[in-house]
Amino acid sequence: MAAPSTAWRNWAGTESAVATEVARPRDLDAMAGAITRAARAGRTVRARGSGHSFTAVGAAHDVALDLRDWTGVTAADIDTGLVTVRAGTTLRALNVELDRLGLAMTNLGDIDAQTISGAISTGTHGTGAQFGGIATQVAGLELVLADGSVVRCSADERPDLFAAARLGLGALGVISTVTLRTEPSFVLAAEERPEPLDEVLAALDENCAENDHFEFYWFPYGPKALTKRNNRLPAGSEPEPLSRARQFVEYELMENMAFGALCRLGRRVPGLVRPLNKMASTVLSGRSYRDVSHRVFVTDRRVRFVESEYAVPREALGEVLAELRRRVPRLADPVMFPVEIRVAAADDIWLSTAYQRDSAYIAIHQFVGMPYREYFDVFESIAGAVGGRPHWGKMHTLDAAVLRERYPRFDDFVEIRTKLDPTSVFTNPYLDRVLGERG
Repeated sequence: MAAPSTAWRNWAGTESAVATEVARPRDLDAMAGAITRAARAGRTVRARGSGHSFTAVGAAHDVALDLRDWTGVTAADIDTGLVTVRAGTTLRALNVELDRLGLAMTNLGDIDAQTISGAISTGTHGTGAQFGGIATQVAGLELVLADGSVVRCSADERPDLFAAARLGLGALGVISTVTLRTEPSFVLAAEERPEPLDEVLAALDENCAENDHFEFYWFPYGPKALTKRNNRLPAGSEPEPLSRARQFVEYELMENMAFGALCRLGRRVPGLVRPLNKMASTVLSGRSYRDVSHRVFVTDRRVRFVESEYAVPREALGEVLAELRRRVPRLADPVMFPVEIRVAAADDIWLSTAYQRDSAYIAIHQFVGMPYREYFDVFESIAGAVGGRPHWGKMHTLDAAVLRERYPRFDDFVEIRTKLDPTSVFTNPYLDRVLGERG
């Protein structure tokens, strides 16, 4: 087995780092040993996930913990739905294992490449007005602290730590296992179709209330949006997926190969971006199917992009989108990718973007290699005007001073962090910026 590389680069190519050492633990003792050795030597530790964050939250500049050998389900109770899984397990692998057990995650985002620990630690979420992010499905955690001790937390055991660690940015310790609340497998009916953007916005509250999971994509230079409605079917419903041929045409040919070709053309000839983007919005086609939940939630995306996402109060979504629609056409550099809009219910996780407020998520993207800084800065200023909170795994420029104002429990999180990791073992430059440096 080849030794893991000390060099690291994230999926989008926006961040990179070189560790001084990589540890690849196969058991809890090896994980704790690597952490305590680093702590005694005055070195920092970061756990490596799949690198799907657009920020440097997972970058290790001293010791990197490679968790690829620390995977799999360790316990599953079919009656209660409680499933314990090792931290390095990807969502893709977890969904396969849950399928085998007749279980499913309640809600998912549209990417399944992340590890379960990375997904909850950065606030990965899906959509649905009555549903929270993936971290809200966590029933318990086990963490290895800077002194090598192993602690557990849940709503009943160390509840403050639980409120912090479910979305902890890897700043409190290394998550070793995650216990999830799952449910019996279910089938989703999916309906996807283009609709006039103005009509989508006018009916947004209705669509969010009437559908289990609603989202839409807005193409900045076109009049239409692609809407997606996913609704649960009664237990025992049979899947009716798209045919293999249509799946290939719709997803592989159109959404990956053809769209990727359009993006590359737009990158070479920026003057074509606006008509290409408008064309992409007009050639969208509708589709309806039903399938096992995770096969509907998740989409295979291979066209690479950079991304920024903010959660804003649900009631501010119209204001934010109106301002974004007004200002995007004025940008010096055109935008190739659509904007994604989702919703989520309020939760009680201290650093959650949906802490104590029903939220709308606006995610903006740009094709890799195309200018994005002005666009992202404009968006950040618009979202910031309504108290928007940036997704912890996506690009933003905010620091601890600003974030403290937007998270009511920010100082409580920092206090727990200081108690658990007084010598700042679990840090890196990104965490120094967003949580504040310590002497």
